[in-house]
Amino acid sequence: MTDLLIVGGDVVTMDPARRVLTGATVAVSGDRIAALGTAEDLRARFPGAREIDASGCVVIPGLVDAHQHTTVDPLVRSMIPDHIGSQESIFDWIVPLHAHADGDDDELAATITAVDCLSRGITTVLEPGTVAYPERVAAGLGAAGVRARVGGWGWDAEGVPFGAPADEVLARQEDIVRSLPVTGPVTGWVTLVGHDLASDELFAGAASLAERLDVGLTWHISPGPADIEAYARRCGRRPVVHFRELGVLGPRLLLGHAVWLDDAETDAILETGTAVAACPGAYLRLAQGYTRASRHAELVRRGGRVALGCDAHNAGDGPDVLLAAYLFAALERDRDLPDPVRAEQAFALATIDGARAIGLGDRIGSLEVGKAADIVVLDGDDPAWIPRGDLARQLVWGHVSRTVRDVLVDGRVVVRDRRPTGVDLAAVAAAAAERSAALLGRAGITPRPTWPTERAADR
Repeated sequence: MTDLLIVGGDVVTMDPARRVLTGATVAVSGDRIAALGTAEDLRARFPGAREIDASGCVVIPGLVDAHQHTTVDPLVRSMIPDHIGSQESIFDWIVPLHAHADGDDDELAATITAVDCLSRGITTVLEPGTVAYPERVAAGLGAAGVRARVGGWGWDAEGVPFGAPADEVLARQEDIVRSLPVTGPVTGWVTLVGHDLASDELFAGAASLAERLDVGLTWHISPGPADIEAYARRCGRRPVVHFRELGVLGPRLLLGHAVWLDDAETDAILETGTAVAACPGAYLRLAQGYTRASRHAELVRRGGRVALGCDAHNAGDGPDVLLAAYLFAALERDRDLPDPVRAEQAFALATIDGARAIGLGDRIGSLEVGKAADIVVLDGDDPAWIPRGDLARQLVWGHVSRTVRDVLVDGRVVVRDRRPTGVDLAAVAAAAAERSAALLGRAGITPRPTWPTERAADR
Protein backbone atom coordinates (compact mmCIF):
# COMPACT_ATOMS: atom_id res chain seq x y z
CA MET A 1 0.00 0.00 0.00
CA THR A 2 1.25 3.48 -0.81
CA ASP A 3 1.97 5.37 2.38
CA LEU A 4 2.10 8.96 1.15
CA LEU A 5 1.28 11.32 -1.71
CA ILE A 6 3.20 14.58 -2.12
CA VAL A 7 0.61 16.53 -4.04
CA GLY A 8 0.71 19.34 -6.56
CA GLY A 9 4.32 20.55 -6.64
CA ASP A 10 6.69 21.35 -9.47
CA VAL A 11 8.82 18.20 -9.41
CA VAL A 12 12.47 18.49 -10.47
CA THR A 13 13.11 14.85 -11.33
CA MET A 14 16.83 14.93 -12.32
CA ASP A 15 16.02 11.89 -14.45
CA PRO A 16 18.08 11.33 -17.63
CA ALA A 17 15.85 13.75 -19.56
CA ARG A 18 16.00 16.29 -16.69
CA ARG A 19 12.21 16.61 -16.77
CA VAL A 20 10.34 19.06 -14.56
CA LEU A 21 6.75 17.93 -13.93
CA THR A 22 4.55 20.89 -13.04
CA GLY A 23 1.59 20.42 -10.72
CA ALA A 24 2.69 16.84 -10.19
CA THR A 25 2.23 14.30 -7.41
CA VAL A 26 4.82 11.85 -6.10
CA ALA A 27 3.56 8.58 -4.62
CA VAL A 28 5.71 6.99 -1.92
CA SER A 29 5.34 3.34 -0.92
CA GLY A 30 7.45 2.17 1.99
CA ASP A 31 10.91 3.55 1.36
CA ARG A 32 10.55 3.91 -2.43
CA ILE A 33 9.04 6.21 -5.02
CA ALA A 34 6.08 4.28 -6.43
CA ALA A 35 4.78 6.66 -9.10
CA LEU A 36 4.75 10.19 -10.47
CA GLY A 37 1.68 11.69 -12.08
CA THR A 38 -1.40 13.79 -11.49
CA ALA A 39 -3.12 13.97 -8.12
CA GLU A 40 -6.34 12.65 -9.66
CA ASP A 41 -4.70 9.58 -11.18
CA LEU A 42 -2.59 8.71 -8.13
CA ARG A 43 -5.44 9.21 -5.66
CA ALA A 44 -7.49 6.79 -7.71
CA ARG A 45 -4.61 4.38 -8.00
CA PHE A 46 -3.64 4.57 -4.32
CA PRO A 47 -6.76 5.23 -2.26
CA GLY A 48 -6.37 6.08 1.40
CA ALA A 49 -2.81 7.38 1.19
CA ARG A 50 -1.76 10.18 3.53
CA GLU A 51 -1.01 13.46 1.77
CA ILE A 52 1.40 16.36 2.00
CA ASP A 53 0.11 19.40 0.14
CA ALA A 54 2.94 20.71 -2.05
CA SER A 55 0.81 23.06 -4.15
CA GLY A 56 2.95 25.93 -5.38
CA CYS A 57 6.09 24.29 -3.95
CA VAL A 58 9.21 22.99 -5.69
CA VAL A 59 9.98 19.32 -5.03
CA ILE A 60 13.59 18.20 -5.52
CA PRO A 61 15.69 15.10 -4.83
CA GLY A 62 17.47 15.02 -1.49
CA LEU A 63 20.84 16.75 -1.70
CA VAL A 64 24.15 14.90 -1.28
CA ASP A 65 26.97 16.20 0.94
CA ALA A 66 29.95 14.03 0.05
CA HIS A 67 32.41 15.48 2.56
CA GLN A 68 30.93 16.54 5.89
CA HIS A 69 32.72 16.20 9.22
CA THR A 70 30.27 15.59 12.04
CA THR A 71 32.26 15.65 15.28
CA VAL A 72 33.70 18.33 17.59
CA ASP A 73 33.30 21.27 15.18
CA PRO A 74 29.51 21.44 15.61
CA LEU A 75 30.04 21.98 19.34
CA VAL A 76 32.39 24.93 18.71
CA ARG A 77 30.68 26.34 15.65
CA SER A 78 32.25 29.62 14.43
CA MET A 79 34.59 29.76 17.44
CA ILE A 80 37.91 29.02 15.72
CA PRO A 81 39.37 32.39 14.60
CA ASP A 82 39.41 33.04 10.87
CA HIS A 83 42.67 35.01 10.89
CA ILE A 84 44.97 32.18 12.02
CA GLY A 85 46.83 29.66 9.86
CA SER A 86 45.74 26.09 9.30
CA GLN A 87 48.47 24.64 11.53
CA GLU A 88 47.41 26.81 14.47
CA SER A 89 43.79 25.94 13.81
CA ILE A 90 44.56 22.23 13.78
CA PHE A 91 47.06 21.91 16.61
CA ASP A 92 45.86 24.65 18.97
CA TRP A 93 42.16 23.92 18.52
CA ILE A 94 41.09 20.77 16.68
CA VAL A 95 43.60 18.28 18.08
CA PRO A 96 43.11 19.31 21.75
CA LEU A 97 39.33 19.31 21.32
CA HIS A 98 39.32 15.84 19.78
CA ALA A 99 41.66 14.61 22.50
CA HIS A 100 39.13 15.64 25.16
CA ALA A 101 35.86 14.79 23.37
CA ASP A 102 33.96 11.76 24.64
CA GLY A 103 31.29 9.55 23.14
CA ASP A 104 28.47 11.77 24.38
CA ASP A 105 30.11 14.74 22.63
CA ASP A 106 30.46 12.82 19.38
CA GLU A 107 26.86 11.59 19.37
CA LEU A 108 25.48 15.05 20.14
CA ALA A 109 27.69 16.71 17.51
CA ALA A 110 26.53 14.17 14.93
CA THR A 111 22.89 14.84 15.81
CA ILE A 112 23.47 18.59 15.42
CA THR A 113 25.11 18.00 12.04
CA ALA A 114 22.29 15.77 10.86
CA VAL A 115 19.60 18.28 11.85
CA ASP A 116 21.65 21.06 10.27
CA CYS A 117 21.90 19.06 7.04
CA LEU A 118 18.26 18.05 6.89
CA SER A 119 17.12 21.62 7.51
CA ARG A 120 18.98 22.56 4.32
CA GLY A 121 17.63 19.68 2.25
CA ILE A 122 20.70 17.44 2.59
CA THR A 123 19.51 13.86 2.95
CA THR A 124 22.81 12.02 2.43
CA VAL A 125 26.10 12.70 4.24
CA LEU A 126 29.50 11.11 3.83
CA GLU A 127 31.55 11.50 7.02
CA PRO A 128 35.22 11.64 5.97
CA GLY A 129 36.75 10.47 9.18
CA THR A 130 37.18 12.64 12.24
CA VAL A 131 35.33 10.14 14.39
CA ALA A 132 36.66 8.64 17.62
CA TYR A 133 33.37 6.94 18.54
CA PRO A 134 31.87 5.80 15.22
CA GLU A 135 29.02 3.78 16.70
CA ARG A 136 27.92 6.80 18.75
CA VAL A 137 28.17 9.01 15.67
CA ALA A 138 26.04 6.55 13.71
CA ALA A 139 23.47 6.64 16.52
CA GLY A 140 23.38 10.45 16.47
CA LEU A 141 22.97 10.58 12.72
CA GLY A 142 20.35 7.85 12.77
CA ALA A 143 18.29 9.59 15.46
CA ALA A 144 17.77 12.59 13.21
CA GLY A 145 17.03 10.38 10.22
CA VAL A 146 19.71 11.38 7.73
CA ARG A 147 21.28 8.87 5.32
CA ALA A 148 25.00 8.59 6.10
CA ARG A 149 28.22 6.71 5.51
CA VAL A 150 30.53 6.71 8.54
CA GLY A 151 34.23 6.04 8.97
CA GLY A 152 36.82 6.71 11.69
CA TRP A 153 40.26 8.08 12.35
CA GLY A 154 42.92 6.37 10.28
CA TRP A 155 46.64 7.07 9.87
CA ASP A 156 49.96 5.48 10.78
CA ALA A 157 52.37 8.43 10.68
CA GLU A 158 54.78 8.39 13.60
CA GLY A 159 54.72 11.11 16.24
CA VAL A 160 51.22 12.30 15.30
CA PRO A 161 48.33 12.19 17.80
CA PHE A 162 45.89 9.29 17.40
CA GLY A 163 48.19 7.38 15.03
CA ALA A 164 48.76 3.60 15.10
CA PRO A 165 50.60 0.94 13.08
CA ALA A 166 49.02 0.13 9.72
CA ASP A 167 47.71 -3.28 10.75
CA GLU A 168 45.98 -1.79 13.79
CA VAL A 169 44.44 0.99 11.71
CA LEU A 170 43.11 -1.53 9.18
CA ALA A 171 41.74 -3.77 11.91
CA ARG A 172 39.88 -0.82 13.41
CA GLN A 173 38.55 0.17 10.00
CA GLU A 174 37.15 -3.32 9.53
CA ASP A 175 35.67 -3.30 13.03
CA ILE A 176 33.90 0.00 12.31
CA VAL A 177 32.36 -1.23 9.06
CA ARG A 178 31.26 -4.52 10.62
CA SER A 179 29.80 -2.77 13.68
CA LEU A 180 27.32 -0.88 11.51
CA PRO A 181 24.43 -2.33 9.48
CA VAL A 182 25.25 -3.75 6.06
CA THR A 183 22.20 -2.01 4.63
CA GLY A 184 20.06 0.86 5.81
CA PRO A 185 20.38 4.62 6.10
CA VAL A 186 23.62 4.60 8.16
CA THR A 187 26.37 2.19 7.12
CA GLY A 188 30.17 2.10 7.22
CA TRP A 189 32.96 3.11 4.87
CA VAL A 190 36.72 2.58 5.03
CA THR A 191 38.15 5.98 5.91
CA LEU A 192 41.70 7.28 6.12
CA VAL A 193 42.58 10.86 6.93
CA GLY A 194 45.04 10.77 4.03
CA HIS A 195 47.29 13.76 3.28
CA ASP A 196 50.85 12.61 4.07
CA LEU A 197 49.79 10.77 7.22
CA ALA A 198 49.39 7.28 5.75
CA SER A 199 52.07 4.90 4.56
CA ASP A 200 51.92 3.13 1.22
CA GLU A 201 51.16 -0.05 3.16
CA LEU A 202 48.14 1.59 4.76
CA PHE A 203 46.82 3.09 1.52
CA ALA A 204 47.11 -0.26 -0.27
CA GLY A 205 45.64 -2.15 2.66
CA ALA A 206 42.68 0.21 2.90
CA ALA A 207 41.90 -0.18 -0.81
CA SER A 208 42.03 -3.97 -0.47
CA LEU A 209 39.86 -3.86 2.65
CA ALA A 210 37.20 -1.75 0.93
CA GLU A 211 37.15 -4.24 -1.95
CA ARG A 212 36.83 -7.20 0.41
CA LEU A 213 34.05 -5.57 2.46
CA ASP A 214 32.34 -4.22 -0.68
CA VAL A 215 32.15 -0.65 0.64
CA GLY A 216 33.43 2.76 -0.40
CA LEU A 217 36.70 4.36 0.57
CA THR A 218 37.70 7.97 1.15
CA TRP A 219 40.63 10.11 2.24
CA HIS A 220 41.82 13.72 2.01
CA ILE A 221 44.46 14.96 -0.42
CA SER A 222 45.77 18.27 -1.74
CA PRO A 223 43.30 20.91 -0.51
CA GLY A 224 46.36 23.19 -0.58
CA PRO A 225 49.95 22.88 -1.80
CA ALA A 226 51.34 21.23 1.36
CA ASP A 227 50.60 17.68 0.22
CA ILE A 228 52.39 18.26 -3.09
CA GLU A 229 55.49 19.41 -1.24
CA ALA A 230 55.31 16.50 1.19
CA TYR A 231 55.03 13.89 -1.58
CA ALA A 232 57.89 15.51 -3.51
CA ARG A 233 60.06 14.87 -0.47
CA ARG A 234 58.57 11.46 0.19
CA CYS A 235 58.68 9.84 -3.25
CA GLY A 236 59.62 12.47 -5.83
CA ARG A 237 56.21 12.64 -7.48
CA ARG A 238 52.83 14.24 -6.94
CA PRO A 239 50.28 12.56 -4.63
CA VAL A 240 47.65 11.37 -7.11
CA VAL A 241 50.30 10.06 -9.50
CA HIS A 242 51.76 8.19 -6.54
CA PHE A 243 48.34 6.70 -5.76
CA ARG A 244 48.03 5.55 -9.36
CA GLU A 245 51.40 3.81 -9.11
CA LEU A 246 50.24 2.13 -5.88
CA GLY A 247 47.13 0.89 -7.68
CA VAL A 248 44.74 2.40 -5.13
CA LEU A 249 42.78 4.72 -7.43
CA GLY A 250 39.48 3.46 -8.77
CA PRO A 251 35.68 3.74 -8.65
CA ARG A 252 35.43 2.82 -4.96
CA LEU A 253 37.64 5.76 -3.96
CA LEU A 254 36.37 9.26 -3.24
CA LEU A 255 39.18 11.78 -2.82
CA GLY A 256 38.27 14.62 -0.50
CA HIS A 257 39.35 17.94 -2.06
CA ALA A 258 42.01 17.14 -4.71
CA VAL A 259 42.22 20.85 -5.50
CA TRP A 260 45.90 21.20 -6.37
CA LEU A 261 46.19 18.89 -9.38
CA ASP A 262 48.35 18.93 -12.49
CA ASP A 263 47.59 17.41 -15.91
CA ALA A 264 48.90 13.96 -15.02
CA GLU A 265 46.87 13.81 -11.82
CA THR A 266 43.73 14.99 -13.56
CA ASP A 267 44.19 12.32 -16.22
CA ALA A 268 44.80 9.66 -13.57
CA ILE A 269 41.55 10.52 -11.78
CA LEU A 270 39.57 10.40 -15.01
CA GLU A 271 41.18 7.24 -16.35
CA THR A 272 40.57 5.28 -13.14
CA GLY A 273 37.03 6.51 -12.45
CA THR A 274 38.09 7.91 -9.09
CA ALA A 275 35.63 10.39 -7.57
CA VAL A 276 36.35 13.80 -6.04
CA ALA A 277 34.44 15.75 -3.39
CA ALA A 278 34.80 19.52 -3.91
CA CYS A 279 34.17 21.84 -0.95
CA PRO A 280 34.41 25.38 -2.40
CA GLY A 281 33.18 27.15 0.73
CA ALA A 282 35.93 25.61 2.84
CA TYR A 283 38.66 26.55 0.37
CA LEU A 284 37.54 30.17 0.47
CA ARG A 285 37.22 30.27 4.26
CA LEU A 286 40.66 28.68 4.68
CA ALA A 287 42.28 30.61 1.79
CA GLN A 288 43.60 27.48 0.06
CA GLY A 289 44.00 28.89 -3.44
CA TYR A 290 41.01 27.27 -5.13
CA THR A 291 40.78 29.71 -8.03
CA ARG A 292 44.51 29.36 -8.71
CA ALA A 293 44.67 25.60 -8.71
CA SER A 294 41.31 23.83 -9.04
CA ARG A 295 40.73 21.40 -11.89
CA HIS A 296 37.27 20.41 -10.68
CA ALA A 297 35.41 22.08 -13.53
CA GLU A 298 37.66 20.30 -16.01
CA LEU A 299 36.81 17.00 -14.32
CA VAL A 300 33.13 17.83 -14.76
CA ARG A 301 33.53 18.81 -18.43
CA ARG A 302 35.45 15.62 -19.17
CA GLY A 303 32.85 13.37 -17.57
CA GLY A 304 34.56 12.82 -14.23
CA ARG A 305 32.79 11.83 -11.03
CA VAL A 306 32.52 14.98 -8.91
CA ALA A 307 30.38 15.65 -5.84
CA LEU A 308 30.01 18.62 -3.51
CA GLY A 309 30.82 18.82 0.19
CA CYS A 310 30.78 21.36 3.00
CA ASP A 311 33.68 20.04 5.11
CA ALA A 312 33.56 21.02 8.80
CA HIS A 313 31.51 23.58 10.66
CA ASN A 314 34.56 25.76 11.24
CA ALA A 315 35.56 25.56 7.58
CA GLY A 316 32.14 26.35 6.19
CA ASP A 317 30.17 27.29 9.33
CA GLY A 318 27.29 25.10 8.26
CA PRO A 319 26.43 22.38 5.74
CA ASP A 320 24.69 23.98 2.77
CA VAL A 321 25.09 22.09 -0.50
CA LEU A 322 23.10 24.58 -2.57
CA LEU A 323 25.50 27.28 -1.39
CA ALA A 324 28.37 24.97 -2.41
CA ALA A 325 26.76 24.58 -5.84
CA TYR A 326 26.46 28.37 -6.13
CA LEU A 327 30.11 28.88 -5.15
CA PHE A 328 31.33 26.10 -7.44
CA ALA A 329 29.62 27.60 -10.47
CA ALA A 330 30.42 31.22 -9.60
CA LEU A 331 34.11 30.67 -8.91
CA GLU A 332 34.61 28.65 -12.07
CA ARG A 333 32.80 31.27 -14.17
CA ASP A 334 35.01 34.00 -12.72
CA ARG A 335 38.13 32.20 -13.96
CA ASP A 336 37.04 33.08 -17.52
CA LEU A 337 37.59 29.58 -18.83
CA PRO A 338 35.89 28.24 -21.96
CA ASP A 339 32.53 26.50 -21.49
CA PRO A 340 31.75 27.83 -17.99
CA VAL A 341 29.88 25.73 -15.45
CA ARG A 342 26.14 26.22 -15.78
CA ALA A 343 23.50 26.13 -13.08
CA GLU A 344 22.08 22.80 -14.21
CA GLN A 345 25.53 21.21 -13.98
CA ALA A 346 26.08 22.57 -10.48
CA PHE A 347 22.68 21.31 -9.34
CA ALA A 348 23.49 17.88 -10.77
CA LEU A 349 26.63 17.80 -8.63
CA ALA A 350 24.39 18.36 -5.61
CA THR A 351 22.03 15.56 -6.57
CA ILE A 352 22.41 12.79 -9.16
CA ASP A 353 26.10 13.31 -9.94
CA GLY A 354 26.92 13.51 -6.24
CA ALA A 355 25.01 10.28 -5.69
CA ARG A 356 26.98 8.58 -8.46
CA ALA A 357 30.26 9.84 -7.03
CA ILE A 358 29.60 8.04 -3.75
CA GLY A 359 28.35 4.90 -5.44
CA LEU A 360 24.63 5.45 -4.75
CA GLY A 361 23.45 6.70 -8.13
CA ASP A 362 21.19 3.69 -8.61
CA ARG A 363 19.39 4.43 -5.34
CA ILE A 364 19.26 8.20 -4.72
CA GLY A 365 19.88 11.54 -6.44
CA SER A 366 16.78 11.70 -8.66
CA LEU A 367 13.03 11.35 -8.32
CA GLU A 368 12.34 8.24 -10.37
CA VAL A 369 10.10 5.24 -9.81
CA GLY A 370 11.93 2.58 -7.81
CA LYS A 371 14.45 4.92 -6.23
CA ALA A 372 14.61 5.69 -2.53
CA ALA A 373 12.10 8.31 -1.42
CA ASP A 374 14.66 10.96 -0.46
CA ILE A 375 12.56 14.02 -1.22
CA VAL A 376 12.73 17.73 -0.33
CA VAL A 377 9.79 20.14 -0.53
CA LEU A 378 10.85 23.79 -0.96
CA ASP A 379 8.23 26.21 0.29
CA GLY A 380 6.61 28.05 -2.59
CA ASP A 381 5.44 30.83 -0.26
CA ASP A 382 9.01 32.03 0.23
CA PRO A 383 9.66 35.33 -1.62
CA ALA A 384 12.70 33.67 -3.20
CA TRP A 385 10.23 32.02 -5.62
CA ILE A 386 8.54 35.25 -6.76
CA PRO A 387 8.37 35.18 -9.72
CA ARG A 388 9.03 31.54 -10.63
CA GLY A 389 11.85 31.56 -13.16
CA ASP A 390 13.99 28.91 -14.79
CA LEU A 391 14.20 26.33 -12.02
CA ALA A 392 17.77 25.22 -12.68
CA ARG A 393 19.01 28.78 -12.41
CA GLN A 394 16.79 29.71 -9.51
CA LEU A 395 17.83 26.67 -7.47
CA VAL A 396 21.51 27.54 -7.78
CA TRP A 397 21.81 31.29 -8.30
CA GLY A 398 18.81 32.02 -6.08
CA HIS A 399 20.35 30.06 -3.18
CA VAL A 400 16.95 28.81 -2.00
CA SER A 401 18.05 26.30 0.68
CA ARG A 402 16.44 28.51 3.30
CA THR A 403 13.03 27.56 1.90
CA VAL A 404 13.23 23.88 2.90
CA ARG A 405 9.83 22.96 4.38
CA ASP A 406 9.56 19.16 4.37
CA VAL A 407 12.13 16.39 4.00
CA LEU A 408 11.77 12.64 3.54
CA VAL A 409 14.54 10.06 3.80
CA ASP A 410 13.69 6.51 2.71
CA GLY A 411 10.03 7.56 2.74
CA ARG A 412 10.15 8.67 6.38
CA VAL A 413 9.20 12.29 7.08
CA VAL A 414 12.18 13.68 9.02
CA VAL A 415 11.38 17.41 8.65
CA ARG A 416 7.81 18.72 8.61
CA ASP A 417 6.94 22.41 8.39
CA ARG A 418 10.62 23.26 8.96
CA ARG A 419 10.89 21.27 12.21
CA PRO A 420 12.71 17.95 12.66
CA THR A 421 10.36 15.13 13.59
CA GLY A 422 12.79 12.85 15.44
CA VAL A 423 14.76 15.33 17.53
CA ASP A 424 13.79 17.71 20.34
CA LEU A 425 15.56 20.89 19.21
CA ALA A 426 15.26 22.63 22.57
CA ALA A 427 16.87 19.66 24.31
CA VAL A 428 19.63 19.49 21.69
CA ALA A 429 20.33 23.22 22.07
CA ALA A 430 20.54 22.98 25.85
CA ALA A 431 22.81 19.95 25.70
CA ALA A 432 25.02 21.65 23.10
CA ALA A 433 25.53 24.72 25.27
CA GLU A 434 26.46 22.57 28.27
CA ARG A 435 28.73 20.14 26.46
CA SER A 436 30.42 22.89 24.42
CA ALA A 437 31.46 24.76 27.55
CA ALA A 438 32.62 21.57 29.26
CA LEU A 439 34.65 20.42 26.23
CA LEU A 440 36.38 23.79 25.88
CA GLY A 441 37.18 23.72 29.59
CA ARG A 442 38.69 20.22 29.43
CA ALA A 443 40.77 21.22 26.40
CA GLY A 444 41.96 24.40 28.15
CA ILE A 445 40.69 26.63 25.33
CA THR A 446 39.10 30.01 25.89
CA PRO A 447 37.19 31.35 22.86
CA ARG A 448 38.08 34.88 21.80
CA PRO A 449 34.93 36.60 20.50
CA THR A 450 35.39 39.24 17.82
CA TRP A 451 33.05 41.66 19.60
CA PRO A 452 33.03 42.30 23.36
CA THR A 453 30.27 40.20 24.86
CA GLU A 454 28.59 40.69 28.24
CA ARG A 455 25.34 39.81 29.89
CA ALA A 456 22.81 42.62 30.01
CA ALA A 457 22.09 41.74 33.66
CA ASP A 458 25.72 42.52 34.55
CA ARG A 459 25.58 46.07 33.25
